[in-house]
Amino acid sequence: MGSDKKQVKEVKGENFKAEKKERIAMPAIVEEIAGRTGFRGEITQVKCRIIDGYEQGKQLRRNVKGPIQIKDLLMLRETDIEARPIRSKVTKGAFS
Repeated sequence: MGSDKKQVKEVKGENFKAEKKERIAMPAIVEEIAGRTGFRGEITQVKCRIIDGYEQGKQLRRNVKGPIQIKDLLMLRETDIEARPIRSKVTKGAFS
């Protein structure tokens, strides 16, 4: 009886791993370029919308390294974590 439960758990674990392998990346299309970030401005923050998969239609903010433009296709490995919004820069003399 105890061994039957172990077999069921192992089978569920194997199925879960197989599902993970099937959905390695989700396609998303860039809709808006929010701005540049990073220490030297080498990162571009974009807003993109997932176009396929179980989270279809979800809009995310992501950081992208390299050249990017609107209507480019991104392949997202994970869709749970979103980039923090860029803080606006303080203009000179604002605290004076």
